[in-house]
Amino acid sequence: MANIKSQIKRNRQNEVRRVRNKATRSELQTRVKTALAAAESGEGYDDQLREAVKRIDKAVSKGVLHKNAGARRKSRLVKQLRRVAADR
Repeated sequence: MANIKSQIKRNRQNEVRRVRNKATRSELQTRVKTALAAAESGEGYDDQLREAVKRIDKAVSKGVLHKNAGARRKSRLVKQLRRVAADR
């Protein structure tokens, strides 16, 4: 445990941010999973894709993801969805 007052505060701040980031990442994974499931089932996955991309962009703007990581995830997601949709 830290003895310094500023470090104690920093630890509290880091914990709050960690929990917030964890929730954002978890929701991101859920949105991507639902988009893939929609594409596999043949339903209109456009809405699911749009929502997943929106969440990725939001995570980038909040600083949870780096902008290049967000771009990479979006690119891979669209590529994967197109492949699944074409195989159906």
